[in-house]
Amino acid sequence: MKSLLLAVLLAGSTFAQDAKRGPLAPLISSVDRHYNALRTLQCNFTEHYSGNGIERNESGTLLLKKPGRMRWNYEQPRVKLFVSDGKTAWFYVPGDRQARKSPAKELDDLRSPLRYLLGKTRLEKELEGLTFASDVPPMAPNDVLLRGRPKAMADQVQDVVLEINPAGQIVRLAIHSTDGSTTEFGFSNIRENAPLADSEFMFSPPPGVEVITSKDITAPQ
Repeated sequence: MKSLLLAVLLAGSTFAQDAKRGPLAPLISSVDRHYNALRTLQCNFTEHYSGNGIERNESGTLLLKKPGRMRWNYEQPRVKLFVSDGKTAWFYVPGDRQARKSPAKELDDLRSPLRYLLGKTRLEKELEGLTFASDVPPMAPNDVLLRGRPKAMADQVQDVVLEINPAGQIVRLAIHSTDGSTTEFGFSNIRENAPLADSEFMFSPPPGVEVITSKDITAPQ
């Protein structure tokens, strides 16, 4: 996600200091401009869940394509798929006898806040109360952190924290739920605007697989 913070980006180690001193509004505006220009994004991801006495670590690859298309290929520790073509979302574990389906606009899933990465909406419209998350330790000294609350998931999510590195890339997304649990995504090997076929975001249940329609298609624990 190159040039994500165009209004405040300076070379080298001065990036984080200048971003923290500068006003928030130009920073948000620069994020919006960058993502509105994005067509596709590919990266590796890690996902860590902590809550209710459970610790879970997963990893795989993520594909995003405007408008509103996502494909999460979970590879470790268990292969599974979460995919949306912008209209319909699916969750499927190979070998299972069921596939879960939901209209994308009704999707009730913690991966949903990532839709703004496609430039679908303005960041300030998607996340209310945006501010610098100066109380959260960064993964690297020069990273900048932002905090906001997803308006569409206010009943589930307390806040979302974005970590942005000096290259202007979002390298972490932490979602703090109202039940006290945390789901944290880490992103690496980010590539922007590489060609992605529409077929990557389509899914047809294998023969004999029952389709279950539900708003909540979050991966099982």
